[in-house]
Amino acid sequence: MAQTEENQSTLDYIRQTARTFLDRETTGGLLLIAATLLALIIGNSDWATPYHHLLEDEFIFKLTDHFTFGLTVEKWINDGLMFIFFLVAGLEIKREIMVGELSSFQKAFMPFLAALGGMVFPALIFYSFNAGTDSVHGWGIPMATDIAYSLGIIGLLGNRVPVQLKVLLVALAIADDLGAILVIAIFYSSDISWLYLGLGGAVFILLFALNLGGVKKLFWFSLGGVVLWYFFLNSGVHPTIAGVLLALTIPIRARMDSKLMKERTAQHIEALEKTDVEKLNPIEDLEQRKILKAIRKDSAYSHPPLLKMENALSGFNAFFIIPVFALANAGVKLDISITGVLSGSLGLGIVLGLGLGKVMGISLFSFVGQKIGVSKLHRSIRWRHIFGMGMIAGIGFTMSLFITKLAFTDTDMIKISKISILFASMISAIIGLIILFFTKPKKLPELQEF
Repeated sequence: MAQTEENQSTLDYIRQTARTFLDRETTGGLLLIAATLLALIIGNSDWATPYHHLLEDEFIFKLTDHFTFGLTVEKWINDGLMFIFFLVAGLEIKREIMVGELSSFQKAFMPFLAALGGMVFPALIFYSFNAGTDSVHGWGIPMATDIAYSLGIIGLLGNRVPVQLKVLLVALAIADDLGAILVIAIFYSSDISWLYLGLGGAVFILLFALNLGGVKKLFWFSLGGVVLWYFFLNSGVHPTIAGVLLALTIPIRARMDSKLMKERTAQHIEALEKTDVEKLNPIEDLEQRKILKAIRKDSAYSHPPLLKMENALSGFNAFFIIPVFALANAGVKLDISITGVLSGSLGLGIVLGLGLGKVMGISLFSFVGQKIGVSKLHRSIRWRHIFGMGMIAGIGFTMSLFITKLAFTDTDMIKISKISILFASMISAIIGLIILFFTKPKKLPELQEF
């Protein structure tokens, strides 16, 4: 019974991590909206020139006389801070696969199937408009779903949206992130340096060896992650992929298992009872302070390193990295009309890919999965919820802007892509909100008393 209670405590900690992640992503999504609007205001004001000059300034680290390392501010954000973004994404994916909504075939198939449809249809729509043109390389742009933005938007509806739909959206977006990561790694890498890639691979293997060898201290994994990032930065494979690889090496098992934690806790309580707890408090009693310190230390050791790292970075990711990324990348000058954007194959492919392809792919693949019996919707979710969620998933933003930078070097193409992403995301958000606002959750049958 005691062992069951300890295991339940661990599961509660994992569930709390998932709930915290959901709350942070929702609040972070609202902050992201504010950062996007601020970037657009700056990019279309008298501050636009100094804003772009700041992004092009180089920030240099001089470690020794023989080793100086520098990147532009924009590169530090897109290649440096986004490394942490992808690390958190990797940790989320790993957690969901181990104990969350992707932990079993039955749980995972619906979001994976929906995510697959939500990636295939937008890519096909984009390709159909851009085949044979210079812009065809941007086919990955409309494939992505922005989890922070999507949850921020859907969070505006509060209790009008079933909790299970939010969970499904999170699982779908995480599966979608996994697909986007693979696309970036395979199709948006160039000029490979096999030396640096080999060195990065060696560091990755070393970190895995540390995990298998029982090392739990996150300091060594963090230090190795910095080295891994540097090697990937020079390898030709985008350095943010190093964040995902680092996440795969982070230990899942805690330094202290539940059985040992139970035994040590009992010993600490027994020792505490021997002190004069009735008359003295920890400030007055050195022995009590030592015991309480040992309890806190054991408690920290009983938490899985993966969840500790995710909890430590999720807030920084949601409240700093993603808004800063938006500030650096969304400040596009709106000197091209929507008509002008949609008159070209690039803009039309992105807008229709995100605004139409996402909802078509997610809805159709979910429907087929249900009909053939390989996946199942929660009882509280209607098909109109899936359709509304499919529209919300058309908010590509962060990943779409990120892939734009990888796909194109031409400034006009980048500008058109950014405007198209912003327009498609806005339309998807508005239509999705309207659909979900007027869709009530199913009333579940009440349990009868006997």
